[in-house]
Formats: sequence, C-alpha cells, structure tokens
Amino acid sequence: MKLWTAGFTLTVPLAILIVGAGESGKSATPAAERKMAPAFRLADASGRMVTLADYRGKVVALNFWATECGGCRQEIPAFIQMEDALQSQGLAVVGVSLDIMYENLRNAGEAWGRVRPFVQEHRINYPILMGDDAVPRVYNIESMPATLLIDKKGRVAASWIGVVIRKSEVEPEIRMLLRE
Repeated sequence: MKLWTAGFTLTVPLAILIVGAGESGKSATPAAERKMAPAFRLADASGRMVTLADYRGKVVALNFWATECGGCRQEIPAFIQMEDALQSQGLAVVGVSLDIMYENLRNAGEAWGRVRPFVQEHRINYPILMGDDAVPRVYNIESMPATLLIDKKGRVAASWIGVVIRKSEVEPEIRMLLRE
C-alpha cells in the first residue's frame, strides 16, 4: 500500500485495518452509534455533479482510490463483482478518484485523462467521481485505498484503510446493512 503525506509516497506493508467497525471479522458499528457521512458534490466522467444524498436509501461502498495506487488496483475486481451481485438488492459501489491530488496533476481534465482509460481498461461497472481537495480532508483519508460502508440513512457503518480484496471480508457487512 502507498501512503501519501506532504507530497511524499511511502511504501508500507499491505494490511487491513478496520476503523470504526472494531477488529477484522466483527460487525459494523451499531446503528445508534453511527455518525453521518460528510456530504460531497463531485463530478462524474460526464461532468454531472453527484452528491452523497443522491444515494440515500441505498447502502454505499464508497471507495477512495488512484490509478497509480497498487493496492487500489488489487481491490477493484472485488468491487466490480459486488456491484454485479448486489446492485439489484440496493448496493451502490462508488469510486472517488484522488488522482488530481495524489498524482500531482494540474487540473481535473488532466486527472480524467488518466482515469477514463483506466476505467475502460479495467471495465469498472460502477460510477467514478473525481475527488477534490476537500474530500480527503473531510473523510480523514490519509492513505489509500480507503473504503467506507454507508448505510441507507447516510451514516458511516464501517471503514477500511488498506486493501479490501476479498468480498468475503465486506459482503457479510453489506448484506446486514441491506437488511436494515
């Protein structure tokens, strides 16, 4: 996994750290203890502005990633499979590219120039949004990949900092949230 800090890239061992959901294998934060996910308004590949509120009533797997992040690349196939398997049951996988900040690109156009071909090459079947400077700050994203599970009411139920490459690690939590 790569850790970005103050413009430097550090390589750290791949590990899964569950934040806000207890230790690995434990369930999501109880509903009464969940906090609202920060709102965002970000552009998709067509330039349409998308908000987190647009997904209210769905369980959202919100994944922060970048094209040059090795761990991000490893976990994308699992998110593609989850989108295929659970979209009809109310799951929305949403990717937020942080290429513009973490790859030191000049603007969103340059970032989309990297992200669009990557999305096509990897046949990503879920929406990709372009992150801005505020998103990593309000979501407290200090390393990537990072994934949050957001319940139907817009509250953070669980979060992972690091690689989530096995559906079996997140799918039980997603299914539980879909039943709520």
